[in-house]
Amino acid sequence: MTLLWIAIAILLLPALWLLVSPLRNARALHDQQRDFEANDTSAEQNVAIFKRRLASLEAALERGDIDAARFEEDRLELERSLLEDTAFRERRPLKAASAGRIVVPVVMLAVVAVSVIWYQQKGAEGDLVLLAVQQEVQNDPDGSLAMYIERMEEQAERQPDNPNVWSELFPLYRETGQMPKAVDALERLIEIEGRIPPLLAQLAQIRFFMAERELTDEVQALVDETLEQDPRQPTVLGLLGINAFDNGDYEQAIDHWRRAIANIEDPNTVSSLRDGIRVAQERLGVEPEEAVAEGTGIRVRVSLDEELVGRVDGDASVFITARDIEGELPPLAVVRAQVSELPMTVTLDNSVAMSPQAQISQVQEARLVVRVSPSGQATPQPGDLFGDLESVSIGPIADDEAAEVVINRVFE
Repeated sequence: MTLLWIAIAILLLPALWLLVSPLRNARALHDQQRDFEANDTSAEQNVAIFKRRLASLEAALERGDIDAARFEEDRLELERSLLEDTAFRERRPLKAASAGRIVVPVVMLAVVAVSVIWYQQKGAEGDLVLLAVQQEVQNDPDGSLAMYIERMEEQAERQPDNPNVWSELFPLYRETGQMPKAVDALERLIEIEGRIPPLLAQLAQIRFFMAERELTDEVQALVDETLEQDPRQPTVLGLLGINAFDNGDYEQAIDHWRRAIANIEDPNTVSSLRDGIRVAQERLGVEPEEAVAEGTGIRVRVSLDEELVGRVDGDASVFITARDIEGELPPLAVVRAQVSELPMTVTLDNSVAMSPQAQISQVQEARLVVRVSPSGQATPQPGDLFGDLESVSIGPIADDEAAEVVINRVFE
């Protein structure tokens, strides 16, 4: 942190120099202004001009070019102009060159104070401290997880309003089995960040397991609040799938887990949910996912048009979806990938359905829609890239056949 404050001080030096530099030239500027005012002859010039114009008016009166009334009117106008010019030229007394010097150090102190206070309020000093703590523990030969937790707890006392402290502590407590502390850390994080779906879902999940996989009233309230904001929240859908499985409602468990898979990027989590689906299908006495994958569906080869390659990053999400031709059912099959994996070939079958009531094996033709979402949102957003293919026949999956979909348009 010492280096940080040294860097801030170095950045402030040019600003302070700009404030001081006018004082160095104050004496020279004062002398120049004094000399200018002493040698200013504009007043004499205005009087001379007035006399010439007045003489011209008197000559015109003598020649009879103007009458007495006109002469008086023009003379008054000349006198009024002379008075205005004279009043405009009047100057306030020139102040001393040292006048106002006290203001400069006051402004300098104000600049430094405002800069420091602003950085403490808006800067990332606290996050830099967290990074320093992490590196210190990692570089310590005797460093341990318990030491790291202890250091982070010290930071929680010093900067209780820093969400990154609680984001770090929550998983540490959870991994070490300190569930009450994990709940406290997560609730504190929710107080700071707001009641957003990902945090509410994690709180519901940890309370669900603390209640020995029972959907208590408290957990149900958190689930309802989360789904009201985000009906596709995968953590909550996974939780509901576990609860349904424990109660013997295997079809409902499969439905929840399939919907969760459509919104999860972590391959390990997806694999665990697929294992749960397979076990639930075995309990129902139906073919497991591995057998279904060899049945009805379609292989799809997806590629990105060369003209659009530079418009998205490699980690942008790609949603490959099969829909019924009439558009009356939920998506029949959904596979999520990344732009970096393109071109790629995927299989759309019942194993990637979002609902048992809407599966690709139920239709003879489907519409393929592929969308690239830089934001990762499941719903279309302006600026997303997409491509589609109408009326694709559904049947036995053949390894040597694949429908071609090119992502070549921008969603407005």
